[in-house]
Amino acid sequence: MSELQGHINHTHSSQTSGLPGSMPRRLNVTMIGAGSGFTNSILRDVVMIPNSLGGELRLVDINEERLALSEGLMRMILEESGEVRKWTIRSSLNRKELLPGTDYIINSIEVAGLACVRTDNDIPLEFGVSQCIGDTIGPGGLMKGLRTLPVWVEILRDVRELCPRAMVLNYTNPMNMMCLAAHRAVPEVKTVGLCHSVQGTSDLLAKTLNRPLETIKWQCAGINHLAWFTEFSDLDGQSLYPELLALANDPSSEFARTEPIRTDMMRHFGAFITESSGHLSEYLPYYRKRADLRDRYTIDGYGGQESFYADNWPQWVKDQNAYRRRLMAKEEPVDLKRSWEYGAWIIEATEKNQPIVIYGNVPNTSLISNLPQDACVEVACMIDRNGLQPIQFGKLPSQMAAICDSNIRMFDLAVDSALAKSKQLAKYALAMDPLTSAVCSPAEVFEMVDRLFEAQAEFLPGYV
Repeated sequence: MSELQGHINHTHSSQTSGLPGSMPRRLNVTMIGAGSGFTNSILRDVVMIPNSLGGELRLVDINEERLALSEGLMRMILEESGEVRKWTIRSSLNRKELLPGTDYIINSIEVAGLACVRTDNDIPLEFGVSQCIGDTIGPGGLMKGLRTLPVWVEILRDVRELCPRAMVLNYTNPMNMMCLAAHRAVPEVKTVGLCHSVQGTSDLLAKTLNRPLETIKWQCAGINHLAWFTEFSDLDGQSLYPELLALANDPSSEFARTEPIRTDMMRHFGAFITESSGHLSEYLPYYRKRADLRDRYTIDGYGGQESFYADNWPQWVKDQNAYRRRLMAKEEPVDLKRSWEYGAWIIEATEKNQPIVIYGNVPNTSLISNLPQDACVEVACMIDRNGLQPIQFGKLPSQMAAICDSNIRMFDLAVDSALAKSKQLAKYALAMDPLTSAVCSPAEVFEMVDRLFEAQAEFLPGYV
């Protein structure tokens, strides 16, 4: 099986049941957190699977207004796509009503994010910890995990009870913590964590070199948001890194200007990383610990702007709601082009037995030999009717593995903290965070965690 090229690589099988490329059965697909923006793309993609027999789209959210908007959006998509006779829609505020009989679950929940985004950002900033996004690692990622993981585990326990054969496709961050908690707490449920950073980054690098994506091959492995393109070459195996490095070393190039941190990491550590420069800056001890470094290596917006997510997220939610209302009023056209999000492609590959390779977040069962074996890693995975089959990568270059491991140690303790409801383990977890530990003393870290728990007490029940 070759690497995923052109974002989705199909190897059609002669063993597909029914007509070539046809779906063998009707499906029940449940979206938990249906108010999220992923409904616009992933469930739309499910509807657009060719030769589908349809089935039932089941929408779950605890926010009644956003659930209604999502249902209206999906009805509009069914109408515009001509698939309205194939699919029915059910929605509920109670997931237990819709889980029985579910074949695939798409998880995109958000637990108290809007209520806590300011304290996630502002309390750490008082201690000198500057965040741009704050949803993967660091103080923001830790608190998001501590709020989300207990809810996530309860969802998985409901899946185990009500639809144990279902495959769970997780899109919620902090991705590594979510997948690690799933494996530790409810290992019986088939779960994979999905992101779009490999697709997005491969596309970015191909466009940077002005080459068609299908003329490039690569190897990529690591952890979510910190996976490394250890190979990026043409189809003859000739490395394209010399071209990328030449552009990275040219301060006037768009590549160097828009990706200051990723190009700097590539120069110093040997490969390009999957997450955008601004978000990546939070996972490392190098770029955000002093004002002069932030001025040098970060740019506006997702490029690393301080407090960017906290300042803008509330407005983004309003904009998303307004956009759905415009679609439903037919004031804007519905986009029916399938996205590069993996969810629907996984469903299609499994159901049609048309193998593809995706990049998934899975337990490290010797997949990356020099990362901890109880960690969660992001590697290539083959999908066919046998389900998810991770592909062994081998050994990451040691310097790359060490940077991944610095994040893994924090995730390990954060997950233990969430599962045990332990404030002390949360303090240890944040003390392992590369950026926080580059800025704060242990006493300051522990005080910060106490402050965060105090500010978010109503959203963290049971922690002692």
